[in-house]
Amino acid sequence: MSLRHTYTLIAPFYDAAIARATESARQRSLAALPAEPGRVLLAGVGTGLDLPLLPGRHHYVGLDLTHAMLRRALPRAGSVDFAPVQGDAQCLPFADDSFDSAVLHLILAVVPEPARCLGEIARVVKPGGSVLVFDKFLRHGQPALLRRLANPLMRRIATRLDVVFEDLLRDVPELALEYDQPALAGGWFRTIRLRRL
Repeated sequence: MSLRHTYTLIAPFYDAAIARATESARQRSLAALPAEPGRVLLAGVGTGLDLPLLPGRHHYVGLDLTHAMLRRALPRAGSVDFAPVQGDAQCLPFADDSFDSAVLHLILAVVPEPARCLGEIARVVKPGGSVLVFDKFLRHGQPALLRRLANPLMRRIATRLDVVFEDLLRDVPELALEYDQPALAGGWFRTIRLRRL
């Protein structure tokens, strides 16, 4: 089953599974958005759980692979300046340097090629721009035997359990690490801030 089909099927249940558990971590991540108004890409906007938490000073473009997710996101936009776009985060339909910042909440562990996704983010964010990441990652050398055993099945259904963020970042030298802290589940989920060089 493709990622598009999976997320179309789980769209009605997605919020019940993760909304409450991730809200405070999302808020902490989004607090790092720049003070100056700008254009912000929400890559993998999903059902729009971030939208009610966003400061109103920016123009937001929310990209998601499925229409089902975007349809659920729209009512959450409220008064936020928000434009939904259906597309693939691994092949962004935007010009180089077209965003001041990007938000990647729970997307890098979902896409089949996370390094390609992060590379696309580096391409569309302007030099000096920030990239905010909140997701689940393994650390180098972390055994995590159960996660690794479950990964072949889970990656076909909804998410990967074996992504090592440091490996992704090594493949995208245009991004520099500024902040990396545990967020949830004993540090499995992390909030990360990057700067586009």
